Amino acid sequence: MLPRYSRPDMVKIWSPEAKFRIWFDIEAHACDAMADIGVIPRESANAVWKAKDFKFDIARIDEIEAVTKHDVIAFLTHLAEIIGSDEARFVHQGMTSSDVLDTCFNIQLVRAADILIAGLDALLEVLKKRAYEHKHTLRIGRSHAIHAEPTTMGLTFARFYAEMDRNRTRMYTARAEIATGAISGAVGTFANIDPQVEIYVCDKLGLIPETISTQVIPRDRHAAFFVTLGIVASSIENIATEIRHMQRTEVLEAEECFSKGQKGSSAMPHKRNPVLAENLTGLARLVRSAVVPALENVTLWHERDISHSSVERNIGPDTTVTLDFALVRLTQVIEQLVVYPDNMLKNINKSRGLVMSQRVLLALTQAGVSRENAYKLVQRNAMKVWDEDKNFQTELLADVDVMTALSKEEVLKQFDLDYHTKHVDTIFARVFKSQ
Repeated sequence: MLPRYSRPDMVKIWSPEAKFRIWFDIEAHACDAMADIGVIPRESANAVWKAKDFKFDIARIDEIEAVTKHDVIAFLTHLAEIIGSDEARFVHQGMTSSDVLDTCFNIQLVRAADILIAGLDALLEVLKKRAYEHKHTLRIGRSHAIHAEPTTMGLTFARFYAEMDRNRTRMYTARAEIATGAISGAVGTFANIDPQVEIYVCDKLGLIPETISTQVIPRDRHAAFFVTLGIVASSIENIATEIRHMQRTEVLEAEECFSKGQKGSSAMPHKRNPVLAENLTGLARLVRSAVVPALENVTLWHERDISHSSVERNIGPDTTVTLDFALVRLTQVIEQLVVYPDNMLKNINKSRGLVMSQRVLLALTQAGVSRENAYKLVQRNAMKVWDEDKNFQTELLADVDVMTALSKEEVLKQFDLDYHTKHVDTIFARVFKSQ
């Protein structure tokens, strides 16, 4: 996790201090549950809570782990040093390391999901604002990167809003799926710990008990979580790519805010580059790189192995921290994006009327010309515009076959740009659930 691409709140979730605090909560609540059902003395459970406000010594835990080669045992040993070995003898009763590790990891992922959902909410708010601001700002739609037909900048923002709204739903689903805990002991049979302990601990920590665990929580849940992060990252890149295109010199329909004192190039003083959008493209690749390892973690040997562990110790913090940063950065880019409506109109007109070819085609068919012949009539005039730098409207008006089917007024009518925005309100109502 590079500080350059990190935000403190998300980083804090993955800190050793936060991890050990969660471990303690799991162990302490488990002791309470076991005391409630008479498995351990109540005074022993109460004694564990003496460490509630204690700041765990990370260096000491690392020192113990260097000898034990086991992180959970190192933590438990340090805990015994704090509360006393006699008081600590019932801690971790009937539990296994994965009960602590897996439950903790899921708590961290849930907390990370909450931050990511808040980031999506902020992005959605800005996308909606910009969509309404440019609801009727005409720009050319493109297919295969070639001018197609007119659309609006508002619709561009609206479709990004709809995509991110779907991602918000996915994040809520992923959060719900990952919010499970397991305190089921070795190989998950509850042989040495009562299932009521799991129920109690999960309730205290805001989780639901895993339906059935082995010695680990099933990793299909985690795979779904990281796949969701990968989808969100791809949507970020989708938006970033559109911004990169719009900022091309020969397009210049919009560009990132270029702040006072900012420099675009060490060699060329004139440069204003889409550096933030390019950065977002790279960050999206990093988040997606976790997807395949997360999917491969689903397959574990028998009731448990730790082939997934090293993967998750990396991708847990790295993907959530990176995606959190990317969401905030994209929100700022969209909020400050400079839009150039005049350039958008100029770009529409660059094709000298070609973008109205379908309207003319449909008008001819409505006038009684077969679709095949109408297509030929329109295309032969369109090709003159491409090849001979002609004007599409002028060529149509000079085409005897076209003018036999249509009047001059009917031809001119097909070049009304407002025609293409007549259903914008309908689309906005669908996207934003408004009237």
